[in-house]
Amino acid sequence: MIKCDRKVNEYVGTTDFVEKGTDTVVFRTCNQERNQVVFQMGTSDAVRALKAAQIVCKDVAAVDINMGCPKSFSVSGGMGAALLTRPDLIHDILTTLRRNIDTPVTCKIRLLKSSQDTVELARRIEKTGVSALAVHGRKVADRPRDPAKWNEIADIVSALSIPVIANGDVFEHDDLQRIKVATGASSIMVARGALWNASIFSPKGKIHWEDVKREYVRKSILWDNDVKSTKHTLKEMIMHYSCLELPEGKAVIKSSNLADIAKVYGEEEYYRLVSENGFSLIGHR
Repeated sequence: MIKCDRKVNEYVGTTDFVEKGTDTVVFRTCNQERNQVVFQMGTSDAVRALKAAQIVCKDVAAVDINMGCPKSFSVSGGMGAALLTRPDLIHDILTTLRRNIDTPVTCKIRLLKSSQDTVELARRIEKTGVSALAVHGRKVADRPRDPAKWNEIADIVSALSIPVIANGDVFEHDDLQRIKVATGASSIMVARGALWNASIFSPKGKIHWEDVKREYVRKSILWDNDVKSTKHTLKEMIMHYSCLELPEGKAVIKSSNLADIAKVYGEEEYYRLVSENGFSLIGHR
């Protein structure tokens, strides 16, 4: 983000943060989402975190620091879950942001080895003045198949006065209420469940994933979504409900642009229409 320029994209009506010297859109948002979107970043340095936050903070509802990602690309750089063992650095990053930007600051953590350790860390984080804390109910060594420990999230909720956002094992709409009751959290974060089928949020129940997928493809075309991001989401859906080795999965993997994606899903005419009319279609989506 610190290598990006902020640009207004009149074609699709968005605010884009574009890597300098390239056409790569690192982050895209819009005025309609100004009070809803939280920008999450990975960092291991307070000064760099502040530089990134200052670039984006006027266009988002809050800035969040990811302290829970266990992926090697994140941990190897001292980011994500690597921060969990460095409470002084956590304090430095969060207090630096809090003192220098007016936008609310939040962060997300994972569980530590014991519930007591996690509560102690959460209390230290609360003292930095963050607006909320998200907690993923697994430890770094846990795998996605391991059950999320909602009871340990409840321990954190009981110990803090700021809002706690519970995360882990929310795959159906009913799970939203179940985890809220079990933890006492103020709100819920959904990851894989939403990635696989975004209609999880509908009280009327999920619609078929094929319908969600097709609508996602059309939205990606309409908003000129980054093709890597579009492919990632489609592959996650296909892996969950079907198989990447089938013709659809192979075609998505081979796609190099949104035109290719449109062809895979028979949306060539819609792609042509959007390409010719651009932003004028967004009000009629």
